[in-house]
Amino acid sequence: MGYQLIETIEVGSGGAASIEFTGIPQDGVDLVCVFSERHSTDGNTRLTFNGSSSGYQQIRLYGTGTSASTDTYSGVFIYAEDQGASTTANTFGSAQVYVSNYTSSVAKSVSVELVTENNATAADQYLIAGSWSGTAITSLSVAASSGFVQYSTASLYKITAD
Repeated sequence: MGYQLIETIEVGSGGAASIEFTGIPQDGVDLVCVFSERHSTDGNTRLTFNGSSSGYQQIRLYGTGTSASTDTYSGVFIYAEDQGASTTANTFGSAQVYVSNYTSSVAKSVSVELVTENNATAADQYLIAGSWSGTAITSLSVAASSGFVQYSTASLYKITAD
């Protein structure tokens, strides 16, 4: 199995509401999206496939630096709280999203590992196990509820069978 970079997107000056990957090639096995990002204010990061607003399920395990908890969510996207204004200035959170069997027309499993960077007690960590019940994935959107700041970056890779 090999990783092949599909595209890297860096947010320019003025920020951006989302990072969009479109025209995803259908010759891979799995997808991996790695991102380093910061929001303009505190908020959450939302992941959607093919512009769909339905068919998402997730269970989250998360910690804040002082406590841990779990919850479940069914709805319009996969999400986690993320790096924002209340964290150490000029630091970026990081995440990896893994999507299995992305060219299939059946439900795909999605796993997310996400952390914020903060020089304080409160720093969030998320492990998310999820799924999406849509068709083959041809586009992926990573959106910030309050917008991404300049230099936020995302890279999309396909995993190949060879």
